[in-house]
Amino acid sequence: MIRLTELALPLDHSDSALRTAIVERLQIADADLIDFTVFKRSYDARKKNTEIKFVYIIDLNARDEADILARFEQDNHVRPAPDTSYHPVAQAPANLTERPVVIGFGPCGLFAALLLAQMGFRPIVLERGKDVRRRTRDTWALWRKKKLSPESNVQFGEGGAGLFSDGKLYSQIKDPKFYGRKVMHEFVRAGAPEEILYVSKPHIGTFRLTGVVATMREEIIRLGGEIRFESKVTDLHIRDERIEGVELAGGERIDSRYVVLALGHSARETFRMLQRDGVFIEAKPFAIGFRIEHPQSLVDKARLGKYAGHPALGAADYKLVYHASNGRAVYSFCMCPGGTVVAATSEPERVVTNGMSQYSRNERNANAGIVVAIHPEQDFPGGPLAGVELQEKLESDAYRLGGSDYCAPAQLVGDFIKGKASTELGKVEPSYKPGIKLCDLAPSLPAYAIEAIREALPAFGKQIRGYNRDDAVLTGIETRTSSPVRITRDRNSLQSLNTRGLYPAGEGAGYAGGILSAGVDGIKVAEALAQAMLDDCENTGGQPS
Repeated sequence: MIRLTELALPLDHSDSALRTAIVERLQIADADLIDFTVFKRSYDARKKNTEIKFVYIIDLNARDEADILARFEQDNHVRPAPDTSYHPVAQAPANLTERPVVIGFGPCGLFAALLLAQMGFRPIVLERGKDVRRRTRDTWALWRKKKLSPESNVQFGEGGAGLFSDGKLYSQIKDPKFYGRKVMHEFVRAGAPEEILYVSKPHIGTFRLTGVVATMREEIIRLGGEIRFESKVTDLHIRDERIEGVELAGGERIDSRYVVLALGHSARETFRMLQRDGVFIEAKPFAIGFRIEHPQSLVDKARLGKYAGHPALGAADYKLVYHASNGRAVYSFCMCPGGTVVAATSEPERVVTNGMSQYSRNERNANAGIVVAIHPEQDFPGGPLAGVELQEKLESDAYRLGGSDYCAPAQLVGDFIKGKASTELGKVEPSYKPGIKLCDLAPSLPAYAIEAIREALPAFGKQIRGYNRDDAVLTGIETRTSSPVRITRDRNSLQSLNTRGLYPAGEGAGYAGGILSAGVDGIKVAEALAQAMLDDCENTGGQPS
């Protein structure tokens, strides 16, 4: 198979034009091109008023491939295609009775459980929240009726925090083994659009993602796995620095010496349990800030120029970074084109925001987090859980600032920059449900964060014209950008530094950020666990010791 890169075609090219372009580029007859697939399709819109083209990476089969590669030996854009297919690393023996446990059923736990099931290890999944259908109903109850279910919400339940998001499936992680392709293929098998395999910034959207996750759950069960919802782990059983089992809220104990800890970044009670049980954890950097909303048309025009609104391009996105004079980095986070700002708290009397888009991305506003990076040694010293405590304080303050009814505090960008409270909206209508309360956002974050964001917004306006328009809306607060702790693991075995058999994984453990990277980490940990179980079987002549 041959990989052809940097093949450019006009946005409105016909279906047949791609095959023609491949044949012409390789200087072969049409009959010699056996078949091809699009590995990736992207576009470059950095020069907004020049012609935008699709740029393809193509994997193809052709006659006389050795001859083609020899002719293009000096051309870096014609090379042998890498093997991106997934190859299982292990297979459970038929007589294996011990079963691994997976705690958490977000993207990381989902893929850890799926891989273990595909390798025959029959995992038991313990998820504190509910299945997607009931979880969706509980989440809408907060958005529409201001009724919070602490164990079933945007953060907790089947699909994890990524379920109520843009469903973004791209990441900047290094992926030499192409685990990301495995994640994409499993999503497509479960009903996701096939285009996620090749578009440069794939996404599924919340409503489609719920069906995909439910289908994958049924596949795990079909392969011998067990999924238990409303099963909150409240204690670990550890002896001689080795995990032996877990205990649930009702007192039930499940014995296993192989446990994947696939927590979300909001599992604060579990973080405290880990500290109590002596599992090594440490504070890590995260970020705090607000959600900002503009008309999507403003972003489209700024990013795409004369191509704004082109159906082949869809809603435009952006990524912004600014280094403030006080030494703080301010950046956009989780940008949601054509989306909405949503209530994302998991705890009573606290306010947290997040962004969400559907697959169509056709809502009137664009939104993104505008956040400030903070660090343990500088901003929240005091132990592994100091970041958790800071988040809790800020979220409680935001609840009170928003009126103590789950409405969020909000302010117009112009007023925020001037340092005065907002009293009425402009043309930008905020999308946050249950609603917003206009105020002065300055008391909602530490002074250094407010100072840095005030300085950054005009600078962002130079990159995206109109970004700092007076009536753009800031909604507070965004605190759960990533986990405030790291459940540190050994680099080689992927087990906890001081608890053998415990595999910290995914976003809550501090090893992922988003659906794709969490899924990839779930695959890595599942492979490490499976190999450890088989090694233990070989060393003891049968079952793991």
